[in-house]
Amino acid sequence: MKLNEWINNKFVPSISIPIESENEAPVKSQKSIKLSVITQFFPPDYAATGQLIEELIKQLGQQGVNVEVFTSQPGYAFQSQAAPAVEWVDRIRIQRSRTAQLWSGRIRGKAVNGVLYTLRALLYLFRAWRRNNILLVTTAPPFLPIIGYLAYLLFRLPYVCILYDLYPDIAIALGVVSPNSWLVRLWNEINKQVWLKSQGIVVLSPAMKQKILAHCPEVADKIAVIHSWANPEAIVPIPKKENWFAHEYNLVNKFTVLYSGNMGRCHDIETMLEAAKQLQDEPIQFVCIGGGAKREELIKEVNRLGLENFTFLPYQDKQVLPYSLTACDLSLVSVDSITEGLVVPSKLYSALAAGRPIAVICSQSSYLREMVAEANCGSTFENGDSQGLAQFIRFLSRDLQVGERMGKAGRQYLRSHFTPKVISQQYLRVLQRAISSNEVMPKSQSNVK
Repeated sequence: MKLNEWINNKFVPSISIPIESENEAPVKSQKSIKLSVITQFFPPDYAATGQLIEELIKQLGQQGVNVEVFTSQPGYAFQSQAAPAVEWVDRIRIQRSRTAQLWSGRIRGKAVNGVLYTLRALLYLFRAWRRNNILLVTTAPPFLPIIGYLAYLLFRLPYVCILYDLYPDIAIALGVVSPNSWLVRLWNEINKQVWLKSQGIVVLSPAMKQKILAHCPEVADKIAVIHSWANPEAIVPIPKKENWFAHEYNLVNKFTVLYSGNMGRCHDIETMLEAAKQLQDEPIQFVCIGGGAKREELIKEVNRLGLENFTFLPYQDKQVLPYSLTACDLSLVSVDSITEGLVVPSKLYSALAAGRPIAVICSQSSYLREMVAEANCGSTFENGDSQGLAQFIRFLSRDLQVGERMGKAGRQYLRSHFTPKVISQQYLRVLQRAISSNEVMPKSQSNVK
C-alpha cells in the first residue's frame, strides 16, 4: 500500500462532503450600503472575533460599503492599553465606549460587562441610526442581537445577525443554567423574535444552522452559512530555521505542537494533555499561546505532573501572529463534545493559512471531520482519543515531508474557499438582500407573527 493511501486510511475519515464555495460574482447594489457594525471586541483587542470583523469591514469598504463600528475599549485579555475613543482607519469610523472589567475571569463578571456594553450600544444607536441603512450585530456579547431587534422596532432599520455562538444552548451545555429555568425559556423566546425580525442570519457552520432551525424553523430562508476565514497574504509559511519566534523559544530542533487561541470551557484541553503525557520522553514540545478559563487549570496540572514538554505564552500581538503560527510542525484545534454545533473554532482557518498539518479533536458528528477530509490537511480524533492523537504526532515527527504535504494542501484549500475576499463577497450579498427585502416589504407585513 502506498504511503499516502495508508495515511488517508489511518488518519482521515473515509466520507468526504465538499464545502460549498461561493465564487459567483457579487450582486450589484442598486443602493449604497451604509453599514453600522456593533461588536464588543475589535482590535487592538486580542479576541479572534474582533480581528475577523476588522478584516471583513476592510474588505467591504474596498467594495464600496460605507462602514462605521461601535465597539469597546480593549478588554478581552484584560490589558490596560487604551485605544482612541474615536478614530478613522481606511475611511472606517471606529467609536469605542468605555469597558468594564468586573470579575473579569468569571462567567458572571463577563455577563455583567456584556450587559453594560449592550446598554452603551443602545445609546449609540439612538444617535447614529440616521447615518446608516443597515445594522450588523454579533453575538459578542451573546445578547447583543437584541439591539438589532430594537433598531428595527424603533427605526425600521434592517439588521443582520452574525451568530458566533449559540446561547443559551452553550450555558446549558456547560451547566451554568438549567434547561428548564425561566431564564432559558425567556432567552429562547427573545432569540426567536430577534431572528424573525432580522433580514439575515449568518452562522459559521451547517451544524449551527440545524441548531437554529430546531428552535425556529420559520427562519430557514434567512440563514446563510458563511465560514470564518484567514488572510493567506498576511500569514505565510515560514521555515522554522528562518523564524525568529521559533529561535526565541527554542523550538527549531523540537517537533512542535501548537495550540494558539482561547483555552475556554468549550474547548477540549484534556485530550491534548493526555497525549502530551504519553509523549513526555520524546523530543516533542507542546506550545499553548493564549488565555481562557482552562489555561490556569492546565498549567497547574502540568506542574503537578512534572511535565517538561509544555511552553505557555500569552496572547501575541497581531504583527507577531505570522511568526508564532508558523513556529510549529503541527497545529492543534479542539472542540468539547458537549458544545458541538454550538461554537466554531476560528483558529482552524489561521492554522490552514500557516501551511502546517492540523490535528482536530472533535466529536464523531462534527462538520470539522468533513472539512479536514476534503482539504486532506491532517486528521481528526474523537474527544478522549489521546492515544490516537499521540500516535499521529509521533508519526508526523518521524516523517516531516508528510506533514509538509498536508500543510500545503490545507493552505491551498483555504485559498480556494476561506480568504477575506471570498468571504466578504458572501457577506456583501447577504447585506444587499437584507436591504432589498426591507425596502420591498409592505409596512403591514413588517411585523412577523
